[in-house]
Amino acid sequence: MSQQLAEINIQRLMGTIEESAEIGKLPNGGICRLTLTDEDKVMRDLFYQWLLDAGLEIRIDDFGNMYGRREGERDELAPVLIGSHLDTQPNGGKFDGILGVLGALEVIRTLNDLELKTMRPIEIVNFTNEEGARFEPAMLGSGAMTNVFPKQAVLNKTDQQGKVFGSELRRIGYEGTEENRAKDIFSFLELHIEQGPILEDSHKAIGIVSGIQGMNWIEVTVKGETAHTGTRPMVNRKDAILHAAKLITRIYSLAAEYPDLLISVGRINAYPNVINSVSSEAKFSIDIRHPNNKTRKRFTNQLRETLSMMTLVENMEIQITDIADVETEHFTDSIIEVIQTAVKKYGYSYLNMQSGAAHDAKYLNKVAPTGMIFIPSINGVSHCEEELSEAVDIERGVQVLLHSVITLANKENLI
Repeated sequence: MSQQLAEINIQRLMGTIEESAEIGKLPNGGICRLTLTDEDKVMRDLFYQWLLDAGLEIRIDDFGNMYGRREGERDELAPVLIGSHLDTQPNGGKFDGILGVLGALEVIRTLNDLELKTMRPIEIVNFTNEEGARFEPAMLGSGAMTNVFPKQAVLNKTDQQGKVFGSELRRIGYEGTEENRAKDIFSFLELHIEQGPILEDSHKAIGIVSGIQGMNWIEVTVKGETAHTGTRPMVNRKDAILHAAKLITRIYSLAAEYPDLLISVGRINAYPNVINSVSSEAKFSIDIRHPNNKTRKRFTNQLRETLSMMTLVENMEIQITDIADVETEHFTDSIIEVIQTAVKKYGYSYLNMQSGAAHDAKYLNKVAPTGMIFIPSINGVSHCEEELSEAVDIERGVQVLLHSVITLANKENLI
């Protein structure tokens, strides 16, 4: 069977996506499926069955990453790895990460339908805790599998309720073994929704991703002094929320001085969090992203100096904690060329672009030649229930993934 005739079954794929969307379903069509929760277990169990039905050999590693292996004609060769993640944000959409896993499953199903053998084995992967919505930082499963994060540090991570990563992994029955980690990977491909407006605004069908911009996550803790709001005069208050507001305002004004810098204060917590008490403590996060590592580091350093100076001027007490510091990654030219060839084969319009969001491909790029494929996100929205990619765009993206996988899985080398 010629690979030119290989076409996915879009009706089957959309049905699989909709079945996934029922697990952790929210009122407006989104999903809440935080990693290692009961909902995650239900999804994992269903995905496990789908892997079995596709005739794949299944294994689970020590971080709960799930793999399904399709044998190659030369099964001793390093595999082509494809996939993403099935966990979501608390108010997430039904495509972010999920498309990358279920699109990879559709690739395998299509190869099975066509009885098409590849020289190399192909493996699907579902990475644990890509979102970082429950256990911080993000991408713990792929980062730990690639030895970016120490094993015990990951297994000992706690969520905001004090639940431990390793214990929750055992609780839902997905604690595997270190020997089951992906290794000696020939290449890694990740299909993903763009999560932004660039493809849609450019009227392009496919994004060929050249790399992922760097990122810092920081948490700032501001100390104050609690008091009764009806009895403590304003002039005598040490209000942590007021101090935090001043800091946040200055952070955004400083960021405006740096072209292409992206920044957000996405999480704020106050204590004691009571309506009639002055806040004794406020914590807020800062997400910093820029495609140039030097610029991002320069801003981060200036930010620290600015916050420290403000604490002296305003008589504040603060603590700054680093959560994540991730370098910009550049994907492999030969993989980018394979994807571009596939796009041209189908005659799709495309755009070479960099990813603003981090993905599991970021860490896989450290151990294997890596590439990413983007499809448009309607209105550029993601991490929300309104997240949407149309079936026609999904079909195009998975077709490109299929062709790229067939090409890579029949290559002797990437030179």
